[in-house]
Amino acid sequence: MAERQLELVAKWEKDKEDRLARDFQLAQQHVEMNKQKLSSLERYRLDYLRQTQAKDAGALNIDKFNKLQSFIGKLDKACQQQMQVHNQAILVAEQRKNLWLVQQRKRKAVEMLLEKKRQAREIRNNKIEQQFMDELSTQRFIRKQRSTHN
Repeated sequence: MAERQLELVAKWEKDKEDRLARDFQLAQQHVEMNKQKLSSLERYRLDYLRQTQAKDAGALNIDKFNKLQSFIGKLDKACQQQMQVHNQAILVAEQRKNLWLVQQRKRKAVEMLLEKKRQAREIRNNKIEQQFMDELSTQRFIRKQRSTHN
């Protein structure tokens, strides 16, 4: 593969890695946001239970008790749903992390190949330059030998 083409592939792989890194970062932010929502919901549930216990300690009739139980049940369900959303966000973030890491390895492999090609080109160029310098020195030596013999 020509070096220029390989440079284009390296750029494309780097751009793809950058996109996947951003996707992973967004997924992590989504996890954190869902974690905060879950935490807030759980705190609200706990605060509600504490307030209800302090306010209505012993003064609950059956209707109030049923409403309280129904509302707490809804809070429990909301917490469970938010936990599922949070767990799903964690899975998505992990998948995106893995995609990013795989892409990172691809980019590094292409860059390593590109570097090897650059080094090989540099070695070739150094050999050509050395051959040129050797030829130049030989020509000078021959001219000097001819001029001293004449």
